[in-house]
Amino acid sequence: MESVRAREEAPVRDLRRLPKAHLHLHFTGSMRSATLLDLADKYGVHLPEALRSGEPPQLRATDERGWFRFQRLYDIARSCLRTPEDIQRLVREAAEEDVHDGSRWLEIQVDPTSYAPRLGGLIPALEIILDAVRSASRDTGLGIRVLVAANRMKHPLDARTLARLAVRYADRGVIGFGLSNDERRGFARDFDRAFAIAREGGLLAAPHGGELSGPASVRDCLDDLHAGRVGHGVRAAEDPVLLSRLASRGVTCEVCPASNVALGVYEKPEDVPLRALFDAGVPMALGADDPLLFGARLAAQYEIARTAHGFTDAELAELARQSVRGSCAPQDEQQRLLAEIDAWLAA
Repeated sequence: MESVRAREEAPVRDLRRLPKAHLHLHFTGSMRSATLLDLADKYGVHLPEALRSGEPPQLRATDERGWFRFQRLYDIARSCLRTPEDIQRLVREAAEEDVHDGSRWLEIQVDPTSYAPRLGGLIPALEIILDAVRSASRDTGLGIRVLVAANRMKHPLDARTLARLAVRYADRGVIGFGLSNDERRGFARDFDRAFAIAREGGLLAAPHGGELSGPASVRDCLDDLHAGRVGHGVRAAEDPVLLSRLASRGVTCEVCPASNVALGVYEKPEDVPLRALFDAGVPMALGADDPLLFGARLAAQYEIARTAHGFTDAELAELARQSVRGSCAPQDEQQRLLAEIDAWLAA
């Protein structure tokens, strides 16, 4: 009874003031709904009601039709980003939202081929994105880096081209290489050469796995792509041996609770296996994934851990530490952030 009363009387700290790193945020999906409406009006793009209502669309991507609908909405939103000024606005506003939610370090994920046709080509598109990142970081004080991601729905040769491009800009803001889209399509090993190029160029390997597919897709990320981080990875909870492997190797899983529920991976927030991963010692970095479509930004993910899974403030602080340790932030920056997290907990 005393321990229960102590938990009830423990101070509830403001999660927006908890310093943290944000390691799983997609480029177009970071857009504000109001900005999408503004840009769509500017360019005469007809938005479906799911994107006009201001409320998160009802999505369920566990079947082919649901995933196609999710991708269609994402593609429509992306079509509203047409100029360098649009890119600047998106990155600046994403940074502002992150700062508001207590983020001190952001690694935003982008496939520049998606923007190249309207921005003058692949290299100009990436340079425009990196310029926007530098400007937003300077204006907001948020440390921001870029993770270039290939699309597993495209040919592996395209991924190799992107990997070489990412390595070329490794000293100008690119810190990692990813693989996104439906992991039920194709095999991770088809992209092994692209990831080898990225790793040999000093970039972090951070492919998606263990979201729409089960624990085997996480194993593929480890075995075939030598992942240093895994985007999502929650389905690893179904395999105790895999959990132990992730924990022993210190591979951070970028867990996005609101996204998992919105896409139908789990029925409700309580079903997302945050506690199973945490208790197994698997490092986690909570992420918002695509706030434009899922309606929840970074602090809301920590709120889910608190309200749906009973994480104490001390445990939430440890989640924030894990996000910092799993980041590509310089060591001095990591140490500063870890000290700020300790101060939040001591306050």
